[in-house]
Amino acid sequence: MEFFQKLHPLQKFNHMKTYIYLTALFIGLTAFSSRSPRNLSGTVYDADLKTPLAGVSVSIQGTTIRTTTDKKGKYSIASAQAKPTLLFNLRGYADQLVKIGGSKPADIYLKPLSANLNEIMVVGYGASQKKSIAGIASSRSSTFAYSSPAAQLQGRVPGMIIKGVRPLTGQLDEESYKGINENRFTDPKTTPLSTFAVDVDAASYSNVRRFINNGSLPPKNAVRMEEMINYFQYDLPAPVNGDPVAIHTELSSAPWNPQHRLLRIGLKAKSIKTDKLPASNFVFLIDVSGSMLDYNKLPLVKSAIKLLVDQLREGDHVAIVTYAGNAGLKLPSTPGNQKMKIKDAIESLDAGGSTAGGAGIKLAYRIARENYIKGGNNRIVMATDGDFNVGAYSDDDMEQIITKESKSGVSLSVLGFGMGNLKDSKMEILADKGHGNYAYIDNIAEARKSIVTEFGATLFTVAKDVKLQIEFNPAKVQGYRLLGYENRLLEKEDFNDDQKMGGDMGVGHTVTALYEIIPAGIINDSFANSVDPLKYQKATQNQFLNTSDEMVTVKFRYKSPDGNKSKMKQVALRDQPIAFLKTSNDFRFSSAVAEFGLLLSGSAFKQQADYNSLITRAKAAKGFDNEGYRTEFISMAESARLISKSSQNADTGK
Repeated sequence: MEFFQKLHPLQKFNHMKTYIYLTALFIGLTAFSSRSPRNLSGTVYDADLKTPLAGVSVSIQGTTIRTTTDKKGKYSIASAQAKPTLLFNLRGYADQLVKIGGSKPADIYLKPLSANLNEIMVVGYGASQKKSIAGIASSRSSTFAYSSPAAQLQGRVPGMIIKGVRPLTGQLDEESYKGINENRFTDPKTTPLSTFAVDVDAASYSNVRRFINNGSLPPKNAVRMEEMINYFQYDLPAPVNGDPVAIHTELSSAPWNPQHRLLRIGLKAKSIKTDKLPASNFVFLIDVSGSMLDYNKLPLVKSAIKLLVDQLREGDHVAIVTYAGNAGLKLPSTPGNQKMKIKDAIESLDAGGSTAGGAGIKLAYRIARENYIKGGNNRIVMATDGDFNVGAYSDDDMEQIITKESKSGVSLSVLGFGMGNLKDSKMEILADKGHGNYAYIDNIAEARKSIVTEFGATLFTVAKDVKLQIEFNPAKVQGYRLLGYENRLLEKEDFNDDQKMGGDMGVGHTVTALYEIIPAGIINDSFANSVDPLKYQKATQNQFLNTSDEMVTVKFRYKSPDGNKSKMKQVALRDQPIAFLKTSNDFRFSSAVAEFGLLLSGSAFKQQADYNSLITRAKAAKGFDNEGYRTEFISMAESARLISKSSQNADTGK
């Protein structure tokens, strides 16, 4: 200080300026550092048992950023806030808000909510009291009738075993998905025909939503483009002249590469009023093995199946087959107007034991055949997580069983439930080979959509073995690529072969297929095929019908629900693309969903795909959204954008 006082006034002024500058620089750097994303981590424990908790939702308050603890209770989440407040939430535990200021791991202890012991069935002591578990059931539905508070008591009292519940633990790394070999651009000069079976499944979309809502991006093989697109209903004109299916086309530019074309092919099945639908012979095949104990499995199955029971008519019949260590008939075929009897049988179901899925499927088919309704809707509705472990249970085993049984005229639809050990690949095979559809039910709202809102489309077939074959004119097209349907591709000869299965369409169903096309004349396109000249063959000159202005011809085959011989329809499309902004809302919205799929799957063909672009386009093309599904998609895409950005920042250390 004495030294500072002896300085010349001008020197004092210069020193003071330097001090102020350095102070301001320090404050600025500190502020900048606080805005840089940092990784917050730790472990979440049960406050009483001191055991790690899997499946805990961890979110940053005031944002849409969230994640979920893994099977060891660990979490990791990125935040740019100086002192973010994290919300920890798990059904059956009190929510906890924690403000985290440092960078050290923060361990959290969640306190279980209290449960009334008098309302729990205690098997270990031989006491059988009230069956339901109160205090934590959802206020909107009975989805979580057996929920976590009882699971918290399991293991706290020596010798206590609670029937129907177990602690919520997640084998979060044991889900299985069939590998997807993404379709590539094909040269129509060598392969002018593209052939595939239609697919009306929508399971991939709701499964992807489950991952994103839990704060993470889905595994790439969980993203099936066609199921993402076909989750939504589109406004297409109904068929006329008694046809069961109508075909529509629309052509414009591809939003992720304006030099390319995007072709939309839409199929629309005829609608039938509910009271005009044929009588149904349903067999509910319900997995009651130990893997179905979690709150989002058997309890949700019960609520979902009860919604279906509410749709039944007097002429309909229902039987219930269950399987765990072995298969059994829980309810013989019962008229649909005896709803309380059917619901009581459903409510009485408890879970435990191993999973003899193959035995359950065989018994369900036998019961369905014994109660077969000629000219009716004969269908097994299977509810499971697909985690079979007794008897025949591999994917190949299931395919052989279903391929043989499906010839009986009985269809098989699959409702998938749960997380952690979800066997998506097995359930997709069951539905595809069983002339049925596959839906993933992650909440009661999705159950209502699949079972009530789309009742006819889900469970009543109007056209079976539907196949599409598109011929591309090489004079107009130098390359084409089908978006999705990798698991539904057929050989060109299969199109005319009535022994080869296609896909089924239900009442009022819409199916959309998108092709990305490289028009003839595009020079140096990076995706156009380039092959060296052959050494041992002389290339022949292709003769193109250059006088034709047609770009593609679309053919589709189908059979009537009880028929064995197919019929064919076709339509040609000229090379006259519409300006993108003048296309229909459905064209632009489906292109946004496709672009979303390109990003989620890390497609090698995503080109200029961008979250901001697809979200803006989806908002502008939302149209009439009575059920709110398109609004939900936009919100989900916005969440995925934040998660993706957060992941990229974490990977680069920014």
